[in-house]
Amino acid sequence: MWPFTPSYLTVVQQKRDQRAHALDSAPSTFTEEHQLFTKASATEIVSRIRGGEWTASQVLEAYIARAKMAHEHTNCLTEIMFDSARERAKALDIEFVSSGNVKGPLHGVPVSIKEQFEITGFDTSVGFTRWANNPAKINADIVDILLAAGAVPFVKTNIPQTMFAFECSNPLWGRTTNPYNDHYTSGGSSGGEAALLAMDGSPLGIGTDIGGSLRIPTAYCGIYSLKPGSQRVTYGGGKGPNPGFEGIKSVAGPMGRSVQDLELAARTIFGVQGRNHDIAPIPFRNITSRPMSKFGYYTSDGFVKASPACKRAVLDAVKALQQQGHECVEIEIPSAPKAFYIFAGLSSADGYRTMFSHIGPDPMEPAIRLVSITPKLPRLVRSLLAWIVEHALGDEYFAEGLRVVRPKSVQEYTQLVAERDNFTSNFYKEVWEKYGIDGIIAPVQPIPQLPHGGCNDFLPIGASTAYYNLIDLPVGTLPVTRVDAKIDQMTDEWWQGPGHGSKLLETGLFKGPKALYQPEQINGMPVGVQIIGRRWEDEKVLAMMKEVDEALGANRGFGPGAWDAFSKPAENQ
Repeated sequence: MWPFTPSYLTVVQQKRDQRAHALDSAPSTFTEEHQLFTKASATEIVSRIRGGEWTASQVLEAYIARAKMAHEHTNCLTEIMFDSARERAKALDIEFVSSGNVKGPLHGVPVSIKEQFEITGFDTSVGFTRWANNPAKINADIVDILLAAGAVPFVKTNIPQTMFAFECSNPLWGRTTNPYNDHYTSGGSSGGEAALLAMDGSPLGIGTDIGGSLRIPTAYCGIYSLKPGSQRVTYGGGKGPNPGFEGIKSVAGPMGRSVQDLELAARTIFGVQGRNHDIAPIPFRNITSRPMSKFGYYTSDGFVKASPACKRAVLDAVKALQQQGHECVEIEIPSAPKAFYIFAGLSSADGYRTMFSHIGPDPMEPAIRLVSITPKLPRLVRSLLAWIVEHALGDEYFAEGLRVVRPKSVQEYTQLVAERDNFTSNFYKEVWEKYGIDGIIAPVQPIPQLPHGGCNDFLPIGASTAYYNLIDLPVGTLPVTRVDAKIDQMTDEWWQGPGHGSKLLETGLFKGPKALYQPEQINGMPVGVQIIGRRWEDEKVLAMMKEVDEALGANRGFGPGAWDAFSKPAENQ
């Protein structure tokens, strides 16, 4: 008799029931006492525990209650680890009473972990039913590093199917919604992390980024994150659907509710070797006092022009910095369309066969259907479609994208790697050397948030973040402002002004009643920016993020307690 293999729906029901049962152990209500802890930063939590005011167990119970509340609002959690977290928090409390010393820099801090990292005794399904019911036997390296620092991992968080989209949904765990408006996505692929942090359901989280997966959900949900350059943070034990792919480096990085907490995490995880021993032995380096910084900035990369709201966020940051005495100059970056073609060419080198091979019986999410179809097109059909798009529809950018997303020979792949390296070298000459700047302020995406289903046809707008994965630069993301429906409307000046790129993408995003950019619908939702630094200057990126954050001021309404103060703006119009 053949062994019984459950259908995907059986696995879905089983895993969701398991999650619901584990959530039942959370406090039934979220109290004012809990709020005392959840409005504290990770840095403050450690300080209060060290001072004997709080215990790790008290802090954990508050975040367990809040995490359950966040999950009920957004569906952001996957594996629930409350029982093991409680045991760990209790052990930390006993150790502190006995020794009088904290275990490490993250003593007693509850930490949430993106679904793809292995944690002993729990599944690492990555949203595939085929990968469910196979608990990890060892921890991912970064989990062991966090444990050694005294952290308390207590939940894992949701991701998109294959992690190759920025709409957070998969058949196993379902869809994660934006905390501010459930008609919009929390972003991806670290979307569950962003939603949880935005609702104060965790003080600190770990996500990953290969094309914007830290930065996009960070911007959508109004929190903070750091995408390090490669070789700063170990990735061992991070499962993914395309192992061995080296064309674009995926990196792990911290997500939080302040720059200070990102720095706390970076000090803990930078330069610590893991199982592969492939991390540069460079621990966190302190940035010494220096004169005012010089920032470059742009509001259009020439591929898709930023919306009025996203442009305003960049200019607001620039104005605030200038008022503090920093120098800011408008710059142009090397061709963003060219960067997108190289990125898309490398990532589709095997026609996405490996990535999609794990889906098995699961239905394919609409966000990745177009990506799955394009590489399978016969050469003649692809050429004809590209010709129509370029000559009949007048969009050479989109047409070239159709041409490059296809399977490639080894020779073609190595040629693309060489193009990537040449592009990186040219960036240093055309930006860092030409302008003599310390960092760059740029839009995260052309629009502040994406509605559910928006990723189906507009995945290429991820080019604005993928640009800096291609050239492997450290990038921080922070919230600047909120959408103002009165001043962030589309104008004739926007349409007639410079900086336009893909005609099809800009029309779909900004033109007509079905445009994805609808300021009235996202009024009050966060708008963030990217802060880009040079290779190996991750610590300087954090320092520049502090400069931007402090220049903008603390009254912007971001950080712990932000969601409570500005929840569901779409309902308050």
